[in-house]
Amino acid sequence: MIMPADDPREAIVSKNEERIRLSKSVPPAVSGGSPPDGTQTWITGRAGMEYRDLIPDRLDGRVIASHIRITKGGDVPDYVHYHKIRFQMIYCKSGSIRVVYEDHGAPFVLESGDCVLQPPEIRHRVLESSAGAEVIEVSSPAEHETWLEHEIELPTVDVNFDRDFSGQQFVRHVARDAKWTSTGSNSRVAETAIETATRGFGGVRLQKIDAHGTALVEPGDAFVFIYILSGAVLLDSKYPTLRPDDHIVIMDRSAPVLTALEDSEILEVRLSEI
Repeated sequence: MIMPADDPREAIVSKNEERIRLSKSVPPAVSGGSPPDGTQTWITGRAGMEYRDLIPDRLDGRVIASHIRITKGGDVPDYVHYHKIRFQMIYCKSGSIRVVYEDHGAPFVLESGDCVLQPPEIRHRVLESSAGAEVIEVSSPAEHETWLEHEIELPTVDVNFDRDFSGQQFVRHVARDAKWTSTGSNSRVAETAIETATRGFGGVRLQKIDAHGTALVEPGDAFVFIYILSGAVLLDSKYPTLRPDDHIVIMDRSAPVLTALEDSEILEVRLSEI
C-alpha cells in the first residue's frame, strides 16, 4: 500500500506473515501544492507518473483534482491495484492510454476526450501510454490508500458489466460516441453516465459553447470543478478570463453563467456532497 499516490509518504510492505509500515519522518512542507510564487509544480508519483495539484489546499482533504502526465511512451511500470476511495473519475486530455479493469473484459485504449468512472476498489492497471499523454483526475477523499492486488489477475476470466462496487458501477464514456444536446444560447452538452452510476453522488459532463454563446452552471451541488479544455470563457464578472488549462472550483451552490469569447469546450465535474 502507498498513500498518497501523487507524492507517497506512507507505505506498507509485506512478506509471508510479516508486515512493515514505512513513513517519512518529516512530511513535505507542501505536498503537491503550490510554492509562494503561485506556480504549480510537477511531482513524480506512483508508477513514474507525474502529478500536479489543481486545488492546492485540497479543500481540507475532501477533494483532489490532479493533472497527470506520462512523459515516456510504451509500457507503464504499473501493477494491478485498487483505491480505497469514495469517488474517482479520469478524463483523457491528450494522447492515449491502454488500461484494463476487473470484470470488464479485454484491455482498451482511453483516447483524448474519453472518460471513466473508477468505482471504489475496482481492480485495474495502466498498461501502455503514448508519449506525453495527459489526464485530469478528480478523487474524494484527497488522500486515500492505493493497494497492490496479490490474487486477481487482469483481465479477469469472467465479465460482469453490471457489477456493483460499493454502490457504484464502472463507466466508460467514449468521446466519438458522445451525444451532444443543445442546452441554450449556442451551447451543447454531452452527459456521461457517471451520475447514474454513482446514484447521484457525482456527475461528469462536457460542454461546448460557440463564440459569444452562454451556458449555465446548474446550481445545487456542494462541489463543481470546471476545467477549460479549449477556447476562452468568462464566468460572470467576478473572475478573469479562463483559458485552456485554467480551472475553478465553485462551492456556493450558485448558478453562474459561462460566456464564451471564442468557441470553447469545458470539462465539468460535480459532487453532491464532500
